[in-house]
Amino acid sequence: MRPAAFITGITGMVVVAGLLMAGEARLGGGTAGEETATAAADAAPEAGAHATISDDRAEMIARSVEPAAPPSSASGPAPGDAAAPQPADTQQRAETPAGETASPAAKKAVELARPMVENAGILSFGERRLQLAGILPTPVERTCGPVGRQWPCGMMAKTALRLLLRNRSVSCDLETVEWKETVTTACRLGTEDLGAWLAENGWAEAAVGSPLTEIAETARQAGKGLHGDDRRRN
Repeated sequence: MRPAAFITGITGMVVVAGLLMAGEARLGGGTAGEETATAAADAAPEAGAHATISDDRAEMIARSVEPAAPPSSASGPAPGDAAAPQPADTQQRAETPAGETASPAAKKAVELARPMVENAGILSFGERRLQLAGILPTPVERTCGPVGRQWPCGMMAKTALRLLLRNRSVSCDLETVEWKETVTTACRLGTEDLGAWLAENGWAEAAVGSPLTEIAETARQAGKGLHGDDRRRN
């Protein structure tokens, strides 16, 4: 073999070996770089999580560490909760028509024929008795005036109311016409309120807290009815 050919062959082998070693080093360095970059990318969110976290991510984290909130009314109760109504449900059921049926019925004007006058403040319809609202009934046995000049003002008050009614029908505010005990309510003869008429003319005193208090006081100061002189001497 010629020396020149031998040298050329050796040189070529050295070049090829150098290229193989360089390629292997480059491949190894690239893999390490990718692993380093991946690790850095994974670590980056941890280092800057508070600065770059999104609203959706923050909400997801909050839900994972906080107790679950109770279902809202818009989504409806959770399964199994229907058998145990909450206080709000109880309140709503109390206001249902069934609850309204249990409450007292509203009063309405009822016409009652030919009432009997027991005294100045109480009317009777057979066995049913009705007390006029806003006043204290004047007992029939009441007497008025100073000693020695007393007069039967209770009987006179009853007579005054009886003469006003004259067996005519009256309209009274009642829940039912079949009441059993004495009820207290307003009654009218036409448009004249009977309780107000008695208070205005001094034949009955106003009840405590009654809207007729001022009217009754005016009658007392004017000496009307129970507060006046014996009508029989006039």
